[in-house]
Amino acid sequence: MAKYRTLKPRKFTVEFRDWRQASAHGGQLAIAALLEQFGLEERVGRERVLDPRTHQGKGYAPLVYVTQALYSFTSGGVSLADAERLNEDGPLKAFLGVEQFPDQTALGEWLRDIGEPGWQALRRINRAFAQWAFERAEPARYQHAGRTECFFDDTQIEVNGSSFEGVAMNYEGNLALSWQVLLCGPFVADQILGATSATKESPASDQAGKDVSSRLPELLAANASLWRKDKSYLYADSASSAGKYLETIAQHFGAWSVSYNKWTGPLEKKAEELPELAWSSVQNVPWRDASEHAAQYAWFRHQPAGCAQPQRFAVVRHRPAGEMFWRHAFLTANEQAGPAQLAFERHRLKGDKERVLSELLSDLDLHHPPCANLNANRSFYTLAVLAWNLLQALKLLHLPPTEAPKRMRTLLRHLLLIPVELKRHARGLKACLYAPAGWVAWWRGLLGDLLPRCRPLNALAASGSG
Repeated sequence: MAKYRTLKPRKFTVEFRDWRQASAHGGQLAIAALLEQFGLEERVGRERVLDPRTHQGKGYAPLVYVTQALYSFTSGGVSLADAERLNEDGPLKAFLGVEQFPDQTALGEWLRDIGEPGWQALRRINRAFAQWAFERAEPARYQHAGRTECFFDDTQIEVNGSSFEGVAMNYEGNLALSWQVLLCGPFVADQILGATSATKESPASDQAGKDVSSRLPELLAANASLWRKDKSYLYADSASSAGKYLETIAQHFGAWSVSYNKWTGPLEKKAEELPELAWSSVQNVPWRDASEHAAQYAWFRHQPAGCAQPQRFAVVRHRPAGEMFWRHAFLTANEQAGPAQLAFERHRLKGDKERVLSELLSDLDLHHPPCANLNANRSFYTLAVLAWNLLQALKLLHLPPTEAPKRMRTLLRHLLLIPVELKRHARGLKACLYAPAGWVAWWRGLLGDLLPRCRPLNALAASGSG
């Protein structure tokens, strides 16, 4: 029989010390190591548009604003006010070598002052970071079936009030900003925040509403260097299924699958005309509504409006028990080998990509733009994405594969938000990290390899404490 265990509260003493000597953000040393290896200071310095100051001897250098935002996001901050609160962290400021961070007003003014050129510069830095991380990662850590998987989606950022620049009425009748995002492997390769396009998705889509994939061609062209065409796969939803986008996707990817639930009239007719020999055998499969459906799969060709040549479509006809008539679902895919059922099974992996975007939005609270100015919001979202990518790179490059499934807020809680005590000596600073015993060797190796100005002490590993 197992030993009986219960709670046994004990008496203890409490000692309060000067807060300027300790911090809960000891794990930010890992972020500092990544940023130094990436060369953030040099890259920000090359982007002169990030420095809108008229007097170079006053105010804050752009590097201060960028690092403040990144350290705020990677510490669990989600707002400009949270970034200002880093001023309460004396050890973090000492490690970074900054006497004072800007307050939230100054940070907001900088985001507005850098405008469109500054936002584009931050996009370039984010793309460069993704490229840098891919060059150092083992492909097996981020590829699926030998291909780098990408995902394009539009998220509607609903806002209250028309004071937000760029807002428009979306297809659900709500004021919103359109956030069009391109995922590449574990990274947000690029994104554009703005108003939903006023144009239709295609001349034949009058009932479909406004175009929420208008930025897809631009994003693919700007980021094509992140993947090889013959070793890539793109997932997209039905908003990207207009003919003009299917042709663009085919130019950039060696394989893809796109949901197709708009303009399905011709497809329904085509599916009904297929001979029985074209269909797979009947299978009983679990459906999205948790019921069991009889299902059959088939391939056929159809030329949608806007396409110069016919496209290959996979169709599944399905019906629950007791129904007489088939229902149909479609997707368009490249020239994949094998049965159509496999194309649907591969396309279901799109749900994992949608979950990643959901985690990004919730963990960084990106449902709430901080500014009324559109370009300021664009820069804020780009910095948030770069912070997200920093943690993805930390997992991909330096954490064991067992840690890969952990989401951002879990990494913050268990890896980055660890105590550190700052001790000052005549010859410099000594940081005592109180890391879990199982992570001491990892911390020592990481900082020893990546942070030249850090000298890990042998006694740490020997004592089993940080």
